[in-house]
Amino acid sequence: MNIGLGSKRKTILLIDANPHKRSTLRIALEAAGFTVGEAVNGNEGERTVARIKPDAILADSMMETIDADGTLMDKLSRAGTNAPLYIVSTLGDALVGAVSLQELGIAGVFIHPIDPAIVIQTLKTRLSM
Repeated sequence: MNIGLGSKRKTILLIDANPHKRSTLRIALEAAGFTVGEAVNGNEGERTVARIKPDAILADSMMETIDADGTLMDKLSRAGTNAPLYIVSTLGDALVGAVSLQELGIAGVFIHPIDPAIVIQTLKTRLSM
């Protein structure tokens, strides 16, 4: 991808405990012109958000659990980001509950197995690239 002199690369934060999944997405996203940060859990994600100021966040649905520090959404909110959050989930996880994604502050859900091309196109559209 040819990035013009005035263009700023968009930064994506991947939050997933599985290093293989993070690596696969990171390689695809970087090849598409994104800068990528990684975190293995919500606590590390909170610190990484504060450091890299991502334009969007992709988090494994298993990260959205409640611990002593709250949910992933709580952690990201404390880090001061308004970056859109996309959840990577299984179909079963995505169908549970009657709360809308907007009520949860989630921009969208990618269902496993994810297609990196769909993730890239969604992010490019959302981030106006």
